[in-house]
Amino acid sequence: MNTIHPQQVSAIDSQKERILTHLQQGNSITPIEALSLFDCFRLGARIADLRKEGYDIKTTILNRGVKRFASYSLSN
Repeated sequence: MNTIHPQQVSAIDSQKERILTHLQQGNSITPIEALSLFDCFRLGARIADLRKEGYDIKTTILNRGVKRFASYSLSN
């Protein structure tokens, strides 16, 4: 059974708030940007948290050579 400690909840909330602010400023974000900007290894989980809170977030799949990854932005 996984236990989430209070410090982890605080870190998750902080990442989520910083990601939301980034998106509200009109920016998109990819997993590598989330790691670089916010030390966030699980961007998809933070996006799911924001969606549960009612934010309409668009996913765009990008192809760069043989790599595929998601880019997230707030829907207009």
